[in-house]
Amino acid sequence: MAKLTKRDIVVSISNQTGMVQHQVFDVVQKTLDKITDSLANNIPVELRNFGVFLPRLTRPRIGRNPNQPGSSFVIPPRATVKFKAGKIMRQRVEKLSRQLKEAEERKDKAGVGAHATE
Repeated sequence: MAKLTKRDIVVSISNQTGMVQHQVFDVVQKTLDKITDSLANNIPVELRNFGVFLPRLTRPRIGRNPNQPGSSFVIPPRATVKFKAGKIMRQRVEKLSRQLKEAEERKDKAGVGAHATE
């Protein structure tokens, strides 16, 4: 499965706007840097219709080493980022999930029909 990279974003925006790729890269990089700096300073980032990034602290938990049964240790709390999708993103991704589910059902039906004829 293909993935979208920062380079892909820069090239696409450059093609759509006519801006030089180097300038677009600087804007995209500065945007990502600002988001990262805000989260590192415990400031939530809200991008309307996209989503909200929330810095949070995980709870300490018990870990076990499968190579040493019976031994356990405490995994300390650590800072992580939680993402909550915005309304528009959530709706568009839900549409994709329906399409993927229908494609899977069609594939399953085709697979069942092929086995029945053997």
